[in-house]
Amino acid sequence: MSTRIKQIAIYGKGGIGKSTTTSNISAALSVAGYNVMQIGCDPKSDSTNTLRGGHYIPTVLDTMRDKHDIVLDDVVFKGFNGIYCVEAGGPAPGVGCAGRGIITAVELLKQLHVFEELKLDIVIYDVLGDVVCGGFAMPIREGIAEHVFTVSSADFMALYAANNLFKGIQKYSNAGGALLGGVIANSVNTTYARNIIDDFVAHTKTQVVEYVPRSMTVTQSELQGKTTLEAAPDSAQAAIYKNLARKIAEHTQSTVPAPLDTQALRVWAATRAEQILRIEAEALQPNGAHI
Repeated sequence: MSTRIKQIAIYGKGGIGKSTTTSNISAALSVAGYNVMQIGCDPKSDSTNTLRGGHYIPTVLDTMRDKHDIVLDDVVFKGFNGIYCVEAGGPAPGVGCAGRGIITAVELLKQLHVFEELKLDIVIYDVLGDVVCGGFAMPIREGIAEHVFTVSSADFMALYAANNLFKGIQKYSNAGGALLGGVIANSVNTTYARNIIDDFVAHTKTQVVEYVPRSMTVTQSELQGKTTLEAAPDSAQAAIYKNLARKIAEHTQSTVPAPLDTQALRVWAATRAEQILRIEAEALQPNGAHI
């Protein structure tokens, strides 16, 4: 669509639904007419599975171990609606840095002039957000991604990981690093969960990009090895992903977040916990309102 490639990174704690969200964003962007590439940067190498009928693809690191002369088709594979899929891969268990695959993959794709050859509109990096160091920090540190989004639920460990990501963005922001586009609130089905997310983004001076509820439609789709956009394109959940994708495609202004220090985060979390207990106690009263 455009002549300038838009590169974004989506981070999130393992198991939070990061790859599910990313793949549905990629699918929605593709359906909207964008030429999209998704680069899986998790050593599990399963980021693009639901874009390819549940099938794994050879990773960049594995391919480089097996071949010397690598061409584009060795590491780039087409998925749903023509989406280009890449998996960076990782080292053998217990050997080397898990983030090295990202560094190696990006370097190889540049050498092969992949972004230009494929005339891409949008490149999405799906990055593990439990730790923001080494290779995992590369999309932020090197400014490869222009905009960073994080997937988080209202659970403390997910917010803790998001806060750590904010610290990394803040650290590299003065050296040309990527900035934060906002938080994608995932698995938010209750008012109190939404309130927790809203309060967290207010304290860290960022924003919620979209609220994505937990849905059986997503589970059913993934059991078929598909994204919701492919398996249930007319569903309410697909509409939410389409809206999220539109917001990301149109996003231009990212900012430096204001992460909480560890003690402040703990105090904030304890306060929210007390509020939840009060809500629960009120709900148990004879005429109490349920959450």
